[in-house]
Amino acid sequence: MPIKALIFDMDGTMIDSMPTHKAAWIEFARRYGIQMDLPEMMRRTTGRTGTECMGELFGRAMTDEEALPFVHEKEIIYRELYAPIFSEVAGFQSFMAMALQQGLAVGIGTAGDAANVAFAFSNLRLHPEPSVVVRGDMGLAGKPEPAIFLEAAKRLGFAPSECVVFEDAPFGIEAARRGGMQAVAITTTHSPAELAGEHVIAVAPNYNDLIAANFFALHT
Repeated sequence: MPIKALIFDMDGTMIDSMPTHKAAWIEFARRYGIQMDLPEMMRRTTGRTGTECMGELFGRAMTDEEALPFVHEKEIIYRELYAPIFSEVAGFQSFMAMALQQGLAVGIGTAGDAANVAFAFSNLRLHPEPSVVVRGDMGLAGKPEPAIFLEAAKRLGFAPSECVVFEDAPFGIEAARRGGMQAVAITTTHSPAELAGEHVIAVAPNYNDLIAANFFALHT
């Protein structure tokens, strides 16, 4: 079925923010005296909601009411660290503009919260902004569950099979598969082998490479 909609993850996919999220986790854990295996923490949490991440860090299930103050503190650390070095994944805005020119719908499906989405959009200065944004603070299960992507597809008005997900993390690639969507792997954070799957139709380190490879001519 022809692709009619693109759904982008945000961190590591639209913006090159994952190294700073790692630094923010280190600082947050230091403040609370938590010994943390950072690679393992990232493996278990990248793509999951803030509440789910805090449950992993503290080693127990947490309610939103208990977790959200911690989530907000960690994300403030992240934004303070990332603001001076903010950057998009190379070519993202050009790629999105080309998608819109081709008549494709564009949405965002991120585990990030409202404050992080607003931070990203204010720095990217997207014109127009995507019409649909589904976040991790909307009560949906985080990735690898497909709920965030399925809600984005629903709000865009297309069947999952008509959507392609752009992701940088294994949980996101798996969420696309579970949701019946094709995926494009953006290798800012993980290797092509870590993001492999039969539903992955393209792999690239950035959007300039996808543009150079004639992505739209090949897949739309």
